[in-house]
Amino acid sequence: MFLHRNIRKYTWTSPDGKTHNHIDHILIDRRWHSSILDIRICRGADCDTDRYLVVAKGRERLAVTKQKAQKSDGERFNLRKLNEPEVRIQYQIGITNRFAALENLSDGEDINRAWRNIKENVKTSAKESLGLHELKRHKPWFDEE
Repeated sequence: MFLHRNIRKYTWTSPDGKTHNHIDHILIDRRWHSSILDIRICRGADCDTDRYLVVAKGRERLAVTKQKAQKSDGERFNLRKLNEPEVRIQYQIGITNRFAALENLSDGEDINRAWRNIKENVKTSAKESLGLHELKRHKPWFDEE
């Protein structure tokens, strides 16, 4: 599986020094076999035995947890109302008026504060013209009867 010279494959040498065997192995689950990068024998390790040390080099694979979508203060706007022309025009006018007030702010303003202002303007305009989306309450699946 791994290309090494024969001297790097033998794990046991007989006392006469002529016979060599590969008798020590590393067991790993099939699921993780692709994580093993290399296996070799360390002949210089002094273990006071007639066997050589078997060393495996592996890659650690960690599962990445999926991050949940950020909750937005529990406010969900009724975006279906944007399909109605009157509501869409009202929303556009509200956004335009609010951003006109933001144009005369100084350029040296903190970027985080500017972002909060923009975000609040969009939220306020959407709340006024679109309203909040009502979440459906599901009936319980189990009756108390």
